[in-house]
Amino acid sequence: MKQLLIIIFILIAGGAKGYTKDFDYSHIAPHPRLLLKEGEERNIHIALQKSTVLQAFHKRILDYCDETLKEAPVKRIKEGKRLLGVSRIVLKRVFYLSYAYRMTGEKEYLRRAEKEMLAAASFIDWNPSHFLDVSEMSMGLAIGYDWLFNELLPDSRKKIRQAIVEKAIEASKTKHASFYQSRTNWNQVCNGGLVCSALAIYEDEPEKTKEIINKALQTVPLALECYAPDGGYPEGFGYWSYGTSYQVMLNDALESSLGHDAGLSDYPGFLQSAQYIQYMTAPTGDCFNFSDASPKAYGNIMMFWFAHKTKNPSLLWLEKKYLNDANLEFGEYLEERFLPCLLIFASRIDLDEVISPKGNTWHSIGTTPVYIYRSGWNYKTDTYLGVKGGTASTSHAHMDAGSFIYEQAGVRWAMDLGMQDYYSLESKGVDLWNTKQYSQRWQVFRIGSSAHNTLTIDGKSHQVNGFAELKSFTDNQGNKGAKVNLTSTLGQAINQATRTVILTPDNSLEITDYLENKDTVSLIRWTMCTPTIPKIADNQTIMLTQGNKQLSLQVDSPRKVNLHIWDNTPPHDYDYENPGTCRVGYDIALNPKEKITIKVKFNLIKNE
Repeated sequence: MKQLLIIIFILIAGGAKGYTKDFDYSHIAPHPRLLLKEGEERNIHIALQKSTVLQAFHKRILDYCDETLKEAPVKRIKEGKRLLGVSRIVLKRVFYLSYAYRMTGEKEYLRRAEKEMLAAASFIDWNPSHFLDVSEMSMGLAIGYDWLFNELLPDSRKKIRQAIVEKAIEASKTKHASFYQSRTNWNQVCNGGLVCSALAIYEDEPEKTKEIINKALQTVPLALECYAPDGGYPEGFGYWSYGTSYQVMLNDALESSLGHDAGLSDYPGFLQSAQYIQYMTAPTGDCFNFSDASPKAYGNIMMFWFAHKTKNPSLLWLEKKYLNDANLEFGEYLEERFLPCLLIFASRIDLDEVISPKGNTWHSIGTTPVYIYRSGWNYKTDTYLGVKGGTASTSHAHMDAGSFIYEQAGVRWAMDLGMQDYYSLESKGVDLWNTKQYSQRWQVFRIGSSAHNTLTIDGKSHQVNGFAELKSFTDNQGNKGAKVNLTSTLGQAINQATRTVILTPDNSLEITDYLENKDTVSLIRWTMCTPTIPKIADNQTIMLTQGNKQLSLQVDSPRKVNLHIWDNTPPHDYDYENPGTCRVGYDIALNPKEKITIKVKFNLIKNE
């Protein structure tokens, strides 16, 4: 029913907004038309005069360009099935160098960008079998071609344009263009690169441009639907940044070139998703890293676009902290190859107007429902709770429905190990992208259910097609949290399974699991991954220690449970090591038809 309501909502909204609004190509902006039109450099110069932190980022871009001047252009060297690393280097180099030329007028940046584009243009192809590689490469050449159009040598301009047509636009008409049917970041990334490429070469290829843009308007809504109805993003922290960055590039390029984005920014949940990603960053500096995401939180460049688009400067509260960190490296930003966008979009807003967010809770009910609470926005010691539902059947998902993250007093007590590098698994023959129930994917330690902060039954994996709905939310008398229905996730052995996760007024955590067993004995395992040092204190209590801080986990059960501490030693030779972490929890065997409620209470031990 929930999914049906979401679809109806999208259809109604789509009809109201008219997402296929026609473009007037006779009024397409002259070069440069993508993102930063002629003369808009002065807005960045004004912003730089007002902000020393923006000056620092501007300088870092120029410093990178100065180093690039000394380096040779890229070569076509693949890693496994991917050329993606090379494509991203080209995009970063060309974008930075083009920015540097437009901001300084120094010809050496222009010629080095031209040299890089010609090197990429000479490749036999851009690896269309993994079309992300094509998209990122074409995005780089599109920006360089457009921004440097009037200064490129005529022969260079021709070669770069031909490469865009042959290796990107024509490649999108082959069997490799399955991204057009995708509901994932692939759709956004590939359409984003192609649309920017098409806009860049419009004068010479008007029909091809219109064809690419029309195809994007027909297909990118499949990916935009995933933000509905309220901004949650099913692929997690890292892939929000990837897919959404390319969506922003697509939308802004259409607007700067043709005057509007055909309503793409108005899709239900899209603009609200900026709040989602803001809440996904926890006080300690890590993120709520469910699905394929690493623990560390990073700055999100496109938040500056969202802040301007929504006229909500509080979206930049955490981003401003990144800006003010003088020790921050480029790598502290996701999609750092788009760093010039930070300066472009920041020049559209007044950073002095940035204030802290007003709320403390956020939740979504979409494909991957989540509930998040932050006790504040100013201190690393603020309390943080993240709870998720959803399904393992979505793109990049783990078997982590019912899982939670918990921070208090500056310590992440309950953690997620995070993703494992794809190539490290693919190179050892792991069938990583097969998501069927008994796929090898679910045997990868960091991906399967056994390593996550959830329940399992009889040692079996979660049901891939199960869906854990967030049934209700609590916000009364100082209690905050959510209730998750895990019944279909845990499979056929159980009649009913719900998990209620509540923060009490003093920010202590209570996790209550209610289970109704079927006709056979079922072994229930409660698991929590932690970076702390554990000790079983008695038959109901586990003590966790991190430095001089301690947290107790006390199990309240109508009958005895068996407490455990499990190491995180990799079970397979292809699994990553997990140093400094372990799992704690309990086992209990349920009798046939037994109904039971078990509560685990988390209490911070306060030193007198």
